[in-house]
Amino acid sequence: MAYSVTTQTPASRIAAIIGLALIIILIALPFFAGRGTIQDMFFILTMLVLAQFWNLLAGYGGLVSIGQQAFVGMGAYALFGVVILWGFDPVPSILLAGIAALIIAIPTAFFAFRLNGAYFAIGTWVIAEVVRLPVAQWKTLGGGTGTSLPRSATKDMWFVDLIQSGLGVRSAAARDILAYWLALVLALATIGGIYWLLRTRRGLALAAVRDNMEAAKSVGVDAARMKWIVFLTSAFGTGVAGGLIYMQKARISPDAAFSVTDWTAYVIFIVVIGGIGTIEGPILGVLVFFALQSLLADFGSWYLMTLGVLAIAIMLIAPRGLWGLFSERTGIQLFPIRRTLKGGKLNSNSET
Repeated sequence: MAYSVTTQTPASRIAAIIGLALIIILIALPFFAGRGTIQDMFFILTMLVLAQFWNLLAGYGGLVSIGQQAFVGMGAYALFGVVILWGFDPVPSILLAGIAALIIAIPTAFFAFRLNGAYFAIGTWVIAEVVRLPVAQWKTLGGGTGTSLPRSATKDMWFVDLIQSGLGVRSAAARDILAYWLALVLALATIGGIYWLLRTRRGLALAAVRDNMEAAKSVGVDAARMKWIVFLTSAFGTGVAGGLIYMQKARISPDAAFSVTDWTAYVIFIVVIGGIGTIEGPILGVLVFFALQSLLADFGSWYLMTLGVLAIAIMLIAPRGLWGLFSERTGIQLFPIRRTLKGGKLNSNSET
């Protein structure tokens, strides 16, 4: 009997069906949900995208960066720059935001890859601050106080009139719905793209580099190339997310766009409590984070202290995060990447 290799499990097949139904509901959400719900879902989806790309970088690539705010800020300012200076429409400019972050990531990687471990993490934060300083002096875009998108740009944005007339909502609500749908597309593309990458030979090479770089090199894996691919991919996706976030806000300032708390610390918290090194982890983590934020946001500094205590407790009790703990006890994987050999005389399964 012929053998075959598969990564699917019964749980993943059920999850695919449920996921398809959930996607349909999320697409239709603006037809029956209020503006507040749409804004909350936009926040959840964009934070999920940022968390997935940081998880790709740290959880699968072993590159712990605390400078992701550089790519968020650069992407956001690139979008504002092409809209204000060149008159581009904000919607297609989102891709230019990713390209701008990618361009910044090239020299960043050149210097950061000379460092390892904690030095790499600190180095990325320092580089992010270096990127922020000249942007804060960019007088055309408001300097240190920031600026807003022109009214004409937000009013004439692609698809806004179509949404406004089709759903019977005001212009501001139509912009929120457009941003939500774009965030949904970005989140689905991010999860799908990362899952596809992890199932390829590059995914195996990436895991080998993360676990033991020298051993990976000894079997022919180009470790340097894999690190470059992961770092640049993460930078591009983070830049796209940054552009989308500030397109929805329509207002930007250096302190907000380059905030290490908003775009790196919270993202790390999401990945750590959810489960680093899994696709499911950031999904669970962002839901927990949103729930905690909704419950504790009015408590000021106690909110941040609670997040810190909770993160420490989870790392001590469940080092692989909440999803890792659940998966260990149940064996359920919604996005399985482990290859299983099927076939043989007894048609039995054996994991490879």
